[in-house]
Amino acid sequence: MVGNGKMNPSSEAEERGMKSLLKWAAKYGIEVSESCSSLGLGHCLGVSWFPGAGGRGVAALRPISKGELLLKVPKSALITTDSLLSRDETLSLALKAHPSHSSTQVFTVCLLYEINKGKASPWHPYFLHLPRSYSILAAFGELETQALQVDYAIWAAQKAVTKAKYEWEQAFTLMKELKLKPPLLTFRAWIWATGTISSRTLHIPWDEAGSLCPVGDLFNYAAPTEDPDSFENVENWQNEHAKDDLDIHHSQRLTDGGYEEDVAAYCFYAKKNYNVGEQVLLSYGTYTNLELLEYYGFLLEDNPNEKVFIPLDLDMYSLSCWPKESLYIHQNGRPSFALMCALRLWATPLQQRKSIGHLAYSGCPISKGNEIYVMKWIGKKCDALLKEMPTSVEEDKSLVHLMDKMEEYENLGEWVKKASAVFGGEFGDNNILKAAYGVEGDDELTSLVRTKMLIDRWKLAVQWRLMYKTVVARCISYCTDIVNSLSTQ
Repeated sequence: MVGNGKMNPSSEAEERGMKSLLKWAAKYGIEVSESCSSLGLGHCLGVSWFPGAGGRGVAALRPISKGELLLKVPKSALITTDSLLSRDETLSLALKAHPSHSSTQVFTVCLLYEINKGKASPWHPYFLHLPRSYSILAAFGELETQALQVDYAIWAAQKAVTKAKYEWEQAFTLMKELKLKPPLLTFRAWIWATGTISSRTLHIPWDEAGSLCPVGDLFNYAAPTEDPDSFENVENWQNEHAKDDLDIHHSQRLTDGGYEEDVAAYCFYAKKNYNVGEQVLLSYGTYTNLELLEYYGFLLEDNPNEKVFIPLDLDMYSLSCWPKESLYIHQNGRPSFALMCALRLWATPLQQRKSIGHLAYSGCPISKGNEIYVMKWIGKKCDALLKEMPTSVEEDKSLVHLMDKMEEYENLGEWVKKASAVFGGEFGDNNILKAAYGVEGDDELTSLVRTKMLIDRWKLAVQWRLMYKTVVARCISYCTDIVNSLSTQ
């Protein structure tokens, strides 16, 4: 994807804000430059605009080679719990009286406390640059949560909201003692700070809560993928599946940078070669789309690390020697190595399981009949799953398309009326309007902003369930092809 060398042309205010941020960053030793055609970072990067590919991002101003140093952000510019505590004795003393809070809770309180200082904070120019809201799962209301439609995704959203509320309530006394302004004491402010930390922090060795990295957080995300050279034979079923599922057990996330003690800076490196104008992307780690939504508030339409889970019987789980998280369907519709192993053994008569278990657990097909039975079972399960969904793939595609066209309507009510006529149930009793305008005391502008945020989250929920159903449909096609192939042998 190639940028146009400029910021979003419709947002001159954003460009002025970015220039202000980079001017501030230069004072902290971050290499930046400013010319008539670009807002520069280091010697090879520029802030640019990429429509349909993350919006604002970082572009290559010259050819960049794989492994090349892209940017260094000095430790003095990093925002960490330690850097905030070292500047404020009041904050430090207050936290000592509340030792039970987690490292993330502490960082969240410290961030809100620093925000509370306004222009007195040395990081104020950076704070002005941060998003005003996040679409992480913890920000989901009941409408957006139910729009996910899939049980495990709904549960993930409910758990995220419950966890955030619990941590906010735990920290509320501390925040009151610190005399934060009333707006910063609200759950909405807590979600904002949580979203900032969840979506923008980078790993540092001295604090598990991580660090905010001004300017370094301008890079958009690219999912890490397998190096094609790592497979001698990518068509080999056993090796391919085993390699995929081994990745589950790697606890350390893949990244394209890290803090380096010898230069006392966070350093970013190019993971591949880039041409002039191409967007430079970094990997935050290996995430499914539901995980991206939970921690970062966005999705990838083509995510090589996507995993889709379908309901299984309890005895199927008990036959697997792998964790439940390994029993999934790949983005391309292929059942995972562990899922195939468990189902092959499950489809084997009880009296034969002990003698052929080693074959199943090694990833080998047990017999042609067994393989056909398993593939048919998966296909029927996926087909039944799609039929049970409140909406179809085509309906979800139409809804997303209608959401994309929302700005063409004169007002929200007109758009909702159109959507209700087409889709009915999901818009019953004006659910969208009630959810958006259901807060007392909000003026019209605030309600409009709230509505936009809600619809952004709702759209993400619809997009996620559409991607889920698309993978399930691919699995049906995959299983059908395997059955047809085996039946003709």
